[in-house]
Amino acid sequence: MPYVTADDGAQIFYKDWGGGGTPVLLSHGWPLNADAWEAAALFLAEHGHRAIAHDRRGHGRSSQTWNGNEMDTYADDLACLITHLDLTELTLVGHSTGGGEIAHYVGRHGSARVAKLVLVSAVPPLMLATDDNPGGLPIAVFDGIRAGEASDRSQLYRDLADGPFFGHNRNTDISQGVRDAFWLQSMACGHRAAYECIAAFSATDFRPDLAKIDVPTLVIHGDDDQIVPFEVGGARSAELIDDATLLVYEHGAHGLPDTERERLHADLLAFIDA
Repeated sequence: MPYVTADDGAQIFYKDWGGGGTPVLLSHGWPLNADAWEAAALFLAEHGHRAIAHDRRGHGRSSQTWNGNEMDTYADDLACLITHLDLTELTLVGHSTGGGEIAHYVGRHGSARVAKLVLVSAVPPLMLATDDNPGGLPIAVFDGIRAGEASDRSQLYRDLADGPFFGHNRNTDISQGVRDAFWLQSMACGHRAAYECIAAFSATDFRPDLAKIDVPTLVIHGDDDQIVPFEVGGARSAELIDDATLLVYEHGAHGLPDTERERLHADLLAFIDA
């Protein structure tokens, strides 16, 4: 299986599918891994693109490092992968925490290799409520996730999959198999990595990163997202990015790569090929 070695020696797993078409790199949400994007990767590769997806450090098949479970290192690991594969004219696509990772990559490493960005149900600009971000979510929300992670993370992941992640508590038609896949991927994440990543996705302020994005960006967000509410995520990101197009999925949940698979694939392909 292919790995790239990060600056501190961590091994970062990645998939590299398809032929010689323009490259698309897909970054996954917490606490999942590259498999969360496998349907989109297959679709894009079958439509002529080179589809790449990696397991963030601590997640899936990548090294479970004690340190580096924060956004600066995630973005630097992504830079290692992009440089290793010598990717140019690249479209970066990030779901949830992955949206923060790709925005932070541009903030720290620039957009010289990047043609376009897509933020899907993404955590930017800032999830946590602060004095200068009063519209965010209270710290108690994230402390509750941390408590669940620490006490019984297997049940936490089942509760997320059976409830708000896919909107299953709102009668969204999502199969038991998809919910089981969420649990399986989540349990492959290292316990410390999963715990520390909660702070990374909730408390990192991506507003300076969004101000540096200078490539066309597609923002896709469901207006019934119970994990990253539309008003906290997609609506505000679209306001802060200069060349952004906002697509709102009516009644859309957080897990759009599964709940709105066909529509999302079509929108991704249309944006990438435009």
